[in-house]
Amino acid sequence: MSLLENIKSPADVRALGVSQLAELAQDVRDRIVDVVGRKGGHFASNLGVADLTIALHYCFDFASDRLLWDVGHQCYPHKLLTGRNDRFDTIRQAGGLSGFPDIHESPYDLFNVGHAGTAIATAVGLARGDSMMKRDTKVVAVVGDSSIVNGVAFEGLNQAGTLDRQMLIILNDNEWGISPSQGAVAEHLTKFRASHVYDELKQRVSKLIPTLPVIGKPLAEALVHVKEGIKATVSPHQIFEQMGLLYVGPTDGHDIPHMIEMLNVLKTTNRPVLWHVMTEKGRGCEWATADPGRFHATTPFTVDGNKVETQASSGKNWTRAFVDALTELAKDDDRIYAMTAGMPDGTGLNRFEESFPDRCRDIGIAESCTVDIAGGMAKSGMRPVCAIYSTFLQRAFDQVFQEVVLQGHPVLFCLDRAGLVGGDGAVHHGFLDITYLRGLPNMVLMSPMDEPELKDAMRFSLTLSCAAAIRYPRDNVPEQPSESVPFEMGVSRTLREGSDATILAYGVTANYAMAAAEMLHADGYDVTVVNARFAKPIDQEMVKRAFAMGVPVVTVEDHSIAGGFGSAVLESASDLGVLQRAPLRRLGIPDDRFIVHGSRSGQLAEVGIDAAGIASVLHEMLGASGGQKSKGVSAGDRIANSANPRKVLSTK
Repeated sequence: MSLLENIKSPADVRALGVSQLAELAQDVRDRIVDVVGRKGGHFASNLGVADLTIALHYCFDFASDRLLWDVGHQCYPHKLLTGRNDRFDTIRQAGGLSGFPDIHESPYDLFNVGHAGTAIATAVGLARGDSMMKRDTKVVAVVGDSSIVNGVAFEGLNQAGTLDRQMLIILNDNEWGISPSQGAVAEHLTKFRASHVYDELKQRVSKLIPTLPVIGKPLAEALVHVKEGIKATVSPHQIFEQMGLLYVGPTDGHDIPHMIEMLNVLKTTNRPVLWHVMTEKGRGCEWATADPGRFHATTPFTVDGNKVETQASSGKNWTRAFVDALTELAKDDDRIYAMTAGMPDGTGLNRFEESFPDRCRDIGIAESCTVDIAGGMAKSGMRPVCAIYSTFLQRAFDQVFQEVVLQGHPVLFCLDRAGLVGGDGAVHHGFLDITYLRGLPNMVLMSPMDEPELKDAMRFSLTLSCAAAIRYPRDNVPEQPSESVPFEMGVSRTLREGSDATILAYGVTANYAMAAAEMLHADGYDVTVVNARFAKPIDQEMVKRAFAMGVPVVTVEDHSIAGGFGSAVLESASDLGVLQRAPLRRLGIPDDRFIVHGSRSGQLAEVGIDAAGIASVLHEMLGASGGQKSKGVSAGDRIANSANPRKVLSTK
């Protein structure tokens, strides 16, 4: 039996001898390799943080102390040590464990978190709050995968330096974010890696700690001596020191006994400390350390020695379709410059960079900065393309408003992972982009139903003198694409004519609507299906035609019902004075609850925007309104009789 099998809570970790912890770390890594190999998930960073996580739970009691994880995807070892090993096989599956910290799973998870840069600021809040509430707690924030470069992280550091109490910020430096670390801060930290001071530092601290008195000279004063030696050896201009933090490190993040020695000192230091810990992304798997970007998050895989085969996708995904279209367009337009915020692999821009290395940049985990840079480039006459996950563009809303839209700059936002995303769950669903972008003056919002439309939408965006956003899901493009039809501003595309009901679908949901129409046709109903293409400007002629028929109208979108495409249709129908002519039902993601992790197909079915869900709603509406199967009644007849919609509904 492995040591991990006996770990039911962190108390069991603390009951082990220090000499047993390396074995426990190997058990943790083995468990992660086994489960992620079968299920998929975040991988390399979790292997890297295993030793540090064990040391933390060995030295602190986080049943009362505070532990916050930045980004959140590096929490797998933490879950294994806090009573969730028996359910770890269910991670990221419907009804199973979340792939991120989850307040509903365990009291050891303090926040639901999957976005970068937040841990330091929330830790400052906890530290201040606990002090005000007279609680004697220790507060620890673990920052990893280069989220230290995020603007919110630096704002948090600025506040942490003002604390007059214990707070430990651990900079888990593995040289990588989701991709290689970017920017001047990353280069600054590289100086530490290249300085080869590990051995000297370790010897220094190992000699120091046994000599520290229990009373007398404060431990913090002793740490200052260690810190001054590091400053003299490595960096005379330590940026963290200037923010009021005591800097300690770098420390080998895989030497558990040494980390325990350090933590036992740092947890009693009555001032904010930044501890720089060096870890190896993919630790314990040679093939993962050789390619940590590929194995940051992975599909299921099999291992044969050092040969690893990941489960291949069965079709072409939207991300690949996007980068293919962008590459094609860039060949004919030298103004195109692509950028992303720490997600070159996830957005496909790593492939674009192979063709245009001088016209592509990863800004790092800094969405607001990315958008501002795009605004500056657009001002200079370039046509910047920002490839950012929908959920992460939320972090840059003010910059989209002020530096782009307010200025009238033609920046194109390509929003990957729009809608329901499957296993990553609530922290990553892109369910708000239409809502928060639709209110911006002159912003153009588009969503294609398939790959040809994606290319056409991107081509159209380059003709605009204003900002535009194109959203597409984390999924494969349809295997049977439609014929390419160029985009025209605010003009929809009718895919199918019918006289019993109308489905107005936005983006990829047009495919589900067509499938629903086939189901309804088998039951004797003929349904019009319209691919809206635009959420802004909305096609008002589309709205007029839909409501003029006097038959049920259903809007469908892979987005929140509140403020989304359906809301745009509702508002337009009201403005046009046609809202009362036909019953309307809006389908989308509910606005009163979060959709948990699971398969994307399962999530679509859960919220009722798959083909079966759409067909079910229309059956209900047609039955409730007394609708008849419209054999022999043309759409034209219904439009002609639209002044009396009840008469139309009862006509045979």
